[in-house]
Amino acid sequence: MDCNCFDLQWPADELLMRYQYISDVFIAVAYFSIPIELVYFVQKSAVFPYRWVLVQFGAFIVLCGATHLINLWTSTAHTRTVAIVMTIAKVFTAVVSCATALMLVHIIPDLLSVKTRELFLKNKAAELDREMGLIRTQEETGRYVRMLTHEIRSTLDRHTILKTTLVELGRALALEECALWMPTRTGLELQLSYTLHHQNPVGFTVPIQLPVINQVFSTNRAVKISPNSPVARFRPAGKYMPGEVVAVRVPLLHLSNFQINDWPELSTKRYALMVLMLPSDSVRQWHVHELELVEVVADQVAVALSHAAILEESMRARDLLMEQNVALDLARREAEMAVRARNDFLAVMNHEMRTPMHAIIALSSLLQESELSPEQRLMVETILKSSNLLATLINDVLDLSRLEDGSLQLDVGIFNLHALFREVLDLIKPIASVKKLFVTLSLSSDLPEFAVGDEKRLLQILLNVVGNAVKFSKEGNVSISAVAAKSESLRDPRAPEFFPVQSENHFYLRVQVKDTGSGINPQDIPKLFCKFAQNQAPATKSSGGTGLGLAICKRFVNLMEGHIWVESEGLGKGSTAIFIVKLGIPGRTNESKLPFMPKLPSNHMQQTFKGLKVLVMDDNGFSRMVTKSLLVHLGCDVTTVSSGDECLRVLIQEHKVVFMDVRIPGIDCYDVAVSIHEKFGKRHGRPLIVAITGNADRMAKENCMRAGMDGVILKPVSVEKMRSVLTELLEHGVVRQSK
Repeated sequence: MDCNCFDLQWPADELLMRYQYISDVFIAVAYFSIPIELVYFVQKSAVFPYRWVLVQFGAFIVLCGATHLINLWTSTAHTRTVAIVMTIAKVFTAVVSCATALMLVHIIPDLLSVKTRELFLKNKAAELDREMGLIRTQEETGRYVRMLTHEIRSTLDRHTILKTTLVELGRALALEECALWMPTRTGLELQLSYTLHHQNPVGFTVPIQLPVINQVFSTNRAVKISPNSPVARFRPAGKYMPGEVVAVRVPLLHLSNFQINDWPELSTKRYALMVLMLPSDSVRQWHVHELELVEVVADQVAVALSHAAILEESMRARDLLMEQNVALDLARREAEMAVRARNDFLAVMNHEMRTPMHAIIALSSLLQESELSPEQRLMVETILKSSNLLATLINDVLDLSRLEDGSLQLDVGIFNLHALFREVLDLIKPIASVKKLFVTLSLSSDLPEFAVGDEKRLLQILLNVVGNAVKFSKEGNVSISAVAAKSESLRDPRAPEFFPVQSENHFYLRVQVKDTGSGINPQDIPKLFCKFAQNQAPATKSSGGTGLGLAICKRFVNLMEGHIWVESEGLGKGSTAIFIVKLGIPGRTNESKLPFMPKLPSNHMQQTFKGLKVLVMDDNGFSRMVTKSLLVHLGCDVTTVSSGDECLRVLIQEHKVVFMDVRIPGIDCYDVAVSIHEKFGKRHGRPLIVAITGNADRMAKENCMRAGMDGVILKPVSVEKMRSVLTELLEHGVVRQSK
């Protein structure tokens, strides 16, 4: 069947032209749209460094588009004008294309370098992000550390520090468990001491030599350990995945030799173990900043524990010191009470013993001056000698007591040194003549005649030393020599602590007493100066004595800044006692403001005081009677009273001397003395006041002198002593030295 349809297919050449035509249309549209978009892009960009390149590239595109647009007219027969336009457009397009190609050769490297810089900046930005992350992590870690440190150091109690550490670490790191193992006292085990959630019983121990423990103790870093290790088994075995565990050592302060002002010894081998576990059944792992946090906290805990240990030790030391201070204070008070009690006892006993001794010696001396048969006189003299010996013993005991408590002071004054030696010789010779001993005295020519010092104590030293020489010698001789010591003869190698210092105002007296007596064992010589020590030689057993003499002499010599020692080659070879004392030179020292008074001549010793009105105040009737008897024997007109009021009432201007016992119960004799001064006013109109006391203390004498008394005499009082006191009072108006 024939179809009338016509064939619409175009010829092949024409179809190609059609495709080119359509393509040129789209190419032209595309070329013209691109510059519009570029213009829009340039307007929206704040900075674009290649605007001129963009303009050139736009011109190239426009020309290319124009070329393709002109091609629409060249697909069919066209005029010459179209051909010329087409040629011009293509020429311009070729020129712009070449210029653009050449320009791109220079632009592309710049664009590539910009891209490189962009990548570099991106990498730097990533690094900065990481560093910022680390900084934030460190800041967070530092915040945790500061928080933990504040909490830990808010107390110095060791238990609170450790418990707070576990709680704060558990909270900051979200831990399942945190535990602290402390070394035992033996140091051979670690004991579970603190846990966060108490999953294991406290007190459980493990050996300290476990490999895992040695591994942790060998470094100061936090170490990851197996959850199955003995120190990490916080939960019983079960179907769960234990979290990661780390352990870190905590140095402990070892206070093995804690002393005040010394830093304690830090032992590097003594550690505690802190174990931390992350939650079980989780994929969480330990991060570096968390491990650093744990290490820092461990160090802070160590510091806090060291401070707590030092505080605990210092508190224990303080408590011990307080206990010792309390004990020392109690001992001091007890010692002071004992010293006061002893002094009170000695004062009372001194007075009570001297009072009967006063009666014995006074009455015996009165009896001695009466008409007696030879047998009676011998008895009286024996009584007097025994009484004087007892009085000397009382003086020795009291002197020793005051020397030991430091209350005894030297009574310094000017005295005749040569006369003192002659007096010693006169006192010793009668005893020596009985034993047929020859006693010699040698005084060097350069020895000053007068000296400044304590005459009474020096006399006591001489009598003790010379008396010992006479007492322990049965035959032979005793020699006494005294010199002003030169500097080369002062030092004694046996007493390195003795450092004599020469001066223009002082000199050192060196006295040597040598005898041919029984001698002394060299090993017994150091014991001679101890209290109650005696020579143990058989020949001296019957010599008697208390053993106090040399002990007191040594203390007197020390008070005089001197030194005393004894030399002997052995038993039966005699002995030599040597002492050195420091004395002043009159006129060059200020140690004595009192003028020198020589001893009374012998013709005064038989003087009487007939008609001298004397008042005696004493509460003890027996003692009052004894004192009255002495004064009556010397010719005095005596009135006696027993109280201060009676004394003031009876006392009249005719009374020239008042003797008063200063230890009368309930009476202040010092007030009585002051009242006498007030009653009689001027000195020439009032009686002279003399205290009779059993207290040999210098303070007692000074109190009497401050109260206005004119002298002090010490019981017991003999007839000779009373005669001497009255003579000195009437001649000088004062008793210069305690009698």
